[in-house]
Amino acid sequence: MADQLNFPGQRRLAPVLLAFALAATVTPSSSSAQPTTPAGTAARAEANPLLAPWTGPYGGVPAFDKVQVAQFKPALEAAMAQNLAEVQAIASNGQPATFENTIAALERTGRALDRVQTIYGIWTGTLNNPEVQTVEREMAPKMAALSDQITQNAALFRRIEAVYNSPDKKKLTPEQQRLTWVYYNNFVRAGARLDAKAKIRLSAINQQLAGLFTRFSQNLLADEQDSVLVLKTAADLGGLPPSLREDAANAAAAKKMAAAGVITNTRSSIDPFLTYSDQRKLREKAWRMFVNRGDNGGAHDNNALITEILQLRAERAKLLGYKTHAHLRLDNTMAKTPEKAMALMEEVWTPAVARVKEEVADMQALATKEGATFKIAPWDYRYYAEKVRKERYDLDQNEVKQYLQLDKMREGMFWVAGELLNFSFTPVTNVPVYHPDVKVWEVKDKTSGKPIGLWYFDPYARPGKRSGAWMNAYRNQERLDGDVTTIVSNNSNFVKGKEGAPTLISWTDATTLFHEFGHALHGLSSNVTYPSLSGTSVVRDYVEFPSQVLENWLSTPQVLQRFALHYQTGKPIPQALVDRIEKAATFNQGFETTEFLASALIDMKLHLAGDQKIDPDKFERETLAQLGMPEELVMRHRTPQFGHVFSSDGYSAGYYSYLWSVVLASDAYGAFTDAGGPYDKAVGQRLKQQILSVGNTVDPADAYRSFRGRDPRIEALMRERGFPVKDAKSAKPAKPTPKKGPAKKS
Repeated sequence: MADQLNFPGQRRLAPVLLAFALAATVTPSSSSAQPTTPAGTAARAEANPLLAPWTGPYGGVPAFDKVQVAQFKPALEAAMAQNLAEVQAIASNGQPATFENTIAALERTGRALDRVQTIYGIWTGTLNNPEVQTVEREMAPKMAALSDQITQNAALFRRIEAVYNSPDKKKLTPEQQRLTWVYYNNFVRAGARLDAKAKIRLSAINQQLAGLFTRFSQNLLADEQDSVLVLKTAADLGGLPPSLREDAANAAAAKKMAAAGVITNTRSSIDPFLTYSDQRKLREKAWRMFVNRGDNGGAHDNNALITEILQLRAERAKLLGYKTHAHLRLDNTMAKTPEKAMALMEEVWTPAVARVKEEVADMQALATKEGATFKIAPWDYRYYAEKVRKERYDLDQNEVKQYLQLDKMREGMFWVAGELLNFSFTPVTNVPVYHPDVKVWEVKDKTSGKPIGLWYFDPYARPGKRSGAWMNAYRNQERLDGDVTTIVSNNSNFVKGKEGAPTLISWTDATTLFHEFGHALHGLSSNVTYPSLSGTSVVRDYVEFPSQVLENWLSTPQVLQRFALHYQTGKPIPQALVDRIEKAATFNQGFETTEFLASALIDMKLHLAGDQKIDPDKFERETLAQLGMPEELVMRHRTPQFGHVFSSDGYSAGYYSYLWSVVLASDAYGAFTDAGGPYDKAVGQRLKQQILSVGNTVDPADAYRSFRGRDPRIEALMRERGFPVKDAKSAKPAKPTPKKGPAKKS
C-alpha cells in the first residue's frame, strides 16, 4: 500500500481476534448476510438505522444518508449486546461441538456489529470531528472489553478446541480445516488458556490500550489539522510550479485565509513543497511542522502515551507466554520470528545507507556549484535530489505530472484490472455516499456479466479526514448462506482543485494509487465460503504483497500510452520522456529505502526492548545513531507520529512487512517477465487463482509457491533498487525486473 494506513476498530471475530487484528489499509470487513436475530432487534433497528440490515441494490448497501453521529453509541452498544448473546448461545449449546454448530455458527455472529462498526470506522477515519471523538474515547475500551468477553469465554473455547482436536476434522474440507485452525490459534493467542486472574489483567490491558490508541490518533489528527504553513506573499511561492501554486491558493481559500497560499500538514502537500520551493527557510518550517507532529509538547504530545503503550504491550506479551511483543506479533506471520525480519532489514540497510552517501555527495556538489554555503539538511534533500535528477537525467517530475491526471489514472487502473482479472467497472449513482466527493462503481466479470461487487473512491483531503491513503472493505465476499458480493473502497488525500479542472498527481502519488487499488483487487477477487477467510484477511507480512505487485503495471507502455495524457493537449506521454523515467528508475533509492527502513527498525527494536521504560525521543535518537542513520534525512514516520504502530496494534512490530512483501512482489512480477510480459494471460490467471482469490484459505507460503513454483528470492528487489546483488548459493538468481518510475514507494 501506500504506507499510510487506516485503523478502524476490529471487525469479524475470527480474523480480528481481537486485540491482534488486521487493521490498516486493509481492514477486515462486515457482511450484510443476516442470521436469525434475537427478539427486539427489529424494533431497535427501526429506531436506529445503523442496526438495520443493508437494503437496496447490489445485495444491499450502507445507508450513509441516514447516519447521525448521535446514533453511534446506542447502535454500538445494542450490536455489542446482540453479538455477546449470539456467542453465548453457541457456548451454552448442550449438543457435542461440531464444525457446523460451533465454527460455522460463530461465522454467523456479529453481523449487526459488523455493519455498525463499518460505518463508524468511516466516520472516525474520514469525517472526524469533536462529536465523533467523544464517542471514540468512550467506546474504544468498551469494544476491547467485548473482544475479551468472547475470547475468554471458557465454554466457548472448549467447544472450539473440541472441534480442532476431533478425529472428524480430517473429514472437513480444506477451507473448513483452515477456518478451524484460525479460530483455535487466534483464541489461544488472545489468552483463552490463561487462568482467571491473568484473564482479568489481560482484559484490563486491552481496554487501556484501546483508550491510548484513540488518544494517540486524535492527537495526531489535531496536529495535522491545526498546523499549516501560511505563504504570505507571492515570493513565498518561489519555485513552485503552477499546479502547486494553484493547490496552495485553493487550500488558503478553503481555510478562508487571506494569503498567497497554504501548505497543509499532510504528506501530499508537504512533499511537493519540499521538492520545489526555493525558499529554504520556508522549507525548513514546513519540514519541522511535518516531522514534529505528535512531538510538540502540550496537550497533543504523544510521547507519554507511547511509553505507556510499550509497557502494556510488553506486559501482555509476557502474560501470553512470549518473550516480547515482537515475538507475539510475528509468531503467526510468514517471517515467524523477529530475528528473521531483522536479518532481511539489515541485509538491505547497509547498501541503502551507502547509496544515501552517494546521493548526498551528488547533491552537495550541485548545491556548492550553485553557490550554497551550507551542508545539505533534511529539508534540502528532496529539493536538491530533484535538481540532480533533472541535471543527470533531464527529468523533471513536474513535467511528468502534466501527464498524470487523477481521473485518467483511475481509468488506467480499471483497464489493467480488465486485462489481468477480466473485471469491468461501471459508474453508479443509485447508492448513497457519505460525502459528495465519493464516487461509486459496480464491478462485474467482463465475460459472464456476473456481479463482483462495488468500489467506492474517496480521493480528496478535507478537515476530519486522516492523512495518507488506504483501502477498506465494507463487506466481505462469502458463500456461507448464499452468495454475498464484496464492497471495497480506496481512500486518498489529493488536494482538490477548482471545479471542472483536472487533478494532477505526481508519479509517486500515481504509484500509491495503483498500490491501494491492488488491495481493492485483492478484496474484489475473493472467492471463498467463509467471511473470516475472505479477501485481505491474511497475515500482516503477506497482505501488502498484492498491492505492491500491482504498482508494476503503472509503468507499462500499455497504460502510459492510453492513459498518461497531457492535461491540456490530450497527447500521450512522449516515449522520450518515458525513456528518461526508466533511466532514472533507481535514482534516489537510497533515500526511499533508508527512510522506510529506519522506521521499520525503530518499530522492531522498540518492541524487542521488553518491559524497560522507554523515552521515545531518546530511544529514537540513540538507536538511529547506533544504526548509522545519515543526518541528512529522517525516518519516514517518526515515533510520535507513527500511526501504523501506535494508533492500533495493526502494524506494531510489523512495519517491516512492507519490505517483506515487496520482496514477494518483485519476485512475483518476474513470473510475468519470464513469460509473455506483464499482460501474460496464463500468469495473470495464476495470480488470480492462487493468490488473489484464496484469501486466508491457504497458508501464504504455500500459496506463493503454488504461484511461483518456488520460494521467493531477494535478488529481484535488489536489482530493482540498484543495490549490489550477492551471488545466490542455493538457487539461480531471478531475472531482472523492468525498471520503475522516478520514485519507488515503500
